[in-house]
Amino acid sequence: MQASEDLRAASLESYRQLVESITDYAMCMLDRTGHITNWNAGAQKLKGFRPEDIIGVHFSRFYTAEDVEKGMPERALEIAATQGKHESEGWRLRKDGSRFWAHVVIDPVRDAHGALIGYAGITRDLTERKLAEQALRKSEEQFALLVQSVTDYAIYMLDPEGMVSSWNAGAERIKGYRKDEVLGQHFSQFYQEEDRTAGEPQRALETARSEGRFTAEGWRVRKGGERFRASVVIEALRDETGALVGFAKITRDVTEREAAQRALDEAREALGQAQKMEALGQLTGGVAHDFNNLLMAINSSLILLRRRIPEQAETQRLLDNAMQAVDRGATLTQRMLAFARRQELSIGRVHIPELLRGMTELVQRTIGPEWPVSMIIPLGLQAVKADANQLEMAILNLAVNARDAMPDGGAIIIKANRQTVRSNEIADLEAGHYVVLTVVDSGIGMDAETLRRATEPFFTTKGVGKGTGLGLPMIHGFARQIGGAFTLTSAPGKGTSAQLWLPQAAEQSQATTPAAKEPPLPPQAKCRVLAVDDDALVLMNTVALLEDLGHEVVSAVNGAHALSKFKDGGFDLVITDQAMPGMTGTDLAAAITAVQSDMPIIIASGYGEGLVLPEGQIHRLSKPFGEHQLAKAIYQACCREDRPTPAV
Repeated sequence: MQASEDLRAASLESYRQLVESITDYAMCMLDRTGHITNWNAGAQKLKGFRPEDIIGVHFSRFYTAEDVEKGMPERALEIAATQGKHESEGWRLRKDGSRFWAHVVIDPVRDAHGALIGYAGITRDLTERKLAEQALRKSEEQFALLVQSVTDYAIYMLDPEGMVSSWNAGAERIKGYRKDEVLGQHFSQFYQEEDRTAGEPQRALETARSEGRFTAEGWRVRKGGERFRASVVIEALRDETGALVGFAKITRDVTEREAAQRALDEAREALGQAQKMEALGQLTGGVAHDFNNLLMAINSSLILLRRRIPEQAETQRLLDNAMQAVDRGATLTQRMLAFARRQELSIGRVHIPELLRGMTELVQRTIGPEWPVSMIIPLGLQAVKADANQLEMAILNLAVNARDAMPDGGAIIIKANRQTVRSNEIADLEAGHYVVLTVVDSGIGMDAETLRRATEPFFTTKGVGKGTGLGLPMIHGFARQIGGAFTLTSAPGKGTSAQLWLPQAAEQSQATTPAAKEPPLPPQAKCRVLAVDDDALVLMNTVALLEDLGHEVVSAVNGAHALSKFKDGGFDLVITDQAMPGMTGTDLAAAITAVQSDMPIIIASGYGEGLVLPEGQIHRLSKPFGEHQLAKAIYQACCREDRPTPAV
C-alpha cells in the first residue's frame, strides 16, 4: 500500500515537473468558479504574470473588456463543463495590457466519481500566424480592389476548361458584358466565328497549359458584335503540387494604337514619297534647265542655217523635221518643268467653256474617230485661275491617256462643275470655290498599286517608246502650282476618272474689252548689246541671232566678265542668262543698274527659279527662244515709243 502511494506521488511529481518545464504553452488550473489555482512557466512567459501575482485571480483577467462584457469567459466554462471541451481563438491580454492572438483549449477536470472539481486551460500564442494571415488577407483584398478598379485592361480568371470564373470592371468596359452575363460562360464567345471554327481558343489554352503562357494579338468581338483589336495574355495557374487550377487572362484594347500606328506608317510613307518627289523635282528641274540650253543652241542654229542655205525642197524638209524635233523637245522640257513646278506660268482668267470649244477639234483629231469626245459644261460656269496653255496641254494629255486605256475604242467624256471645298475636306486643297474639270473613260482601269504610283515621275504602264511617264506628274505639278489639285479614281474594268481642281478666279469689277492685236514689230534701230551666258553654245548662237537682227554684240562668259566689259561703256542693252555660277542674272542686273539706272536689261531663263523682277528696266525672256521672240523682247525693252532711240 505504501509502495503504491509512493509510486503515485512520484508520478504526480514527474507530471508537475513536465508541466513546469513547458514554456511554449501557457498551462494553468482553474477551480470550478474560474479562479486560477496553478500556473506554469509557459504561462508566466506568455502572459507576464508570476504565480504569486495571478493565483486566486479569475481567468477573465486575460479577456478584453468587450469579450468580458459579452460574457465570453462564463460561456467558455459552461461549454467545457457541458460538452467536455471548449476550443477557440481570439484576442487575449498580457499583464502589460498588450494583446496577442491566442488559441485556447479548456477541458473540465473531474474526480473519480465524475464530479467537476475544476478546469485545465492551455493557451498558445498564434499572433505571428494571425498577423501573417491578416497581411495576406489585406494583400488579397488590395489586389482584388486593384484588379476591380483597372478599367484599361480586361482581367479575369478561367477555370481549367476555359469557363469565366471572375470578371473585372475593365472586362465589362472593353467587352461589354456584365458579370452576371458572363460568369460560367466559355471564353471562346469573345472570338470571331472563323477563329472559333479554326480552334483558336483551344489552341490558346493548350499553349498556356503546356508552355505556361500564351500571347497574341488579333480581332475579338464585343457584346454587340463590334470587332476590336486585342492584345491578349493567358497565364496558367497551378497549386503547390503543380496541378492546374485555371488560367489568368488579360486583354487590352489596342484598336486606337493600331490605327495610330497605321496612320504613322502612312505618314512616313507619304513623307518618303514627298522627299522622293522633291529630290526628283530638283533633278528634273536641273536637267530641264540644261536641256533648254541645248535646245536653245539647236533652235537658233537651225534658224540661222535656214537663212544661209539655198531653198531646196529636200533641204527644207530636213530642216522642218529638225525644227519639229526641237518643238517636241521643248514640250517635253515644259512637262519636266511642270512636274518640278518650275516652269513660268502666265496665270490669268480662263473660261473653261471657251477653252474647251476652242480645242475640241484638236482633241478629236489627236485621239482619232474611234474615241468620240462629248463635253458636259453647264452654262454660266465661273472662270478659273490658270495658265491657258498649260491647261490645254493637261486636257489633251488626259484625253490621250483615256484613249490609250480603251484600245478597242470608246467614248470619252469631258465635264466640268463648280464645287465648294471646306477646310481639311480634301488633301492639299485650301477652303474655297473650285471648278472641277473631269475626264472620264470606260477603259481597263487601274488597280490600287498602279493608282498609287500613277503620278510618280517616269512611271508608265504603256509600252516602250509609247509614254514618258511625265504626263500625269506634269498635270499634278501644274495643278499644285496654281493652287489646285489633281485626283484620280479608278478600278480594274471600271474605267478611270481624272479630276483637275482649278481655283475659281475672282469676279471682275468691270467688264473688260478684248485686247487688241499687237501691231507688227517696227524696224529695230541698231543697238550695241552686251550678251552674257556661261554656256558657250548658247552664247555663240545668241550672238549670231543678235547680229542677224543687225545689232553690234559684245559677249561675256559670266557676271564678273560682263561687269568688266560694261565699265568700258557705250552699251544700249544687256541680255544675260539667269542661272550662272558666282553671280546670277539678277545679281548682275542689280550691279549694272547701280552704275546706270536706266540701262535696259533682258534676263533669259529656262524656268522661274524664284525669279522676281522689278518693274521698269528689267525684262524677262523665256528659253528656248527664236529670232522672233528675241526681236520682240528687244523691242519691248528699248525700242518702244516711250524710250529714247538707241544711238546708231
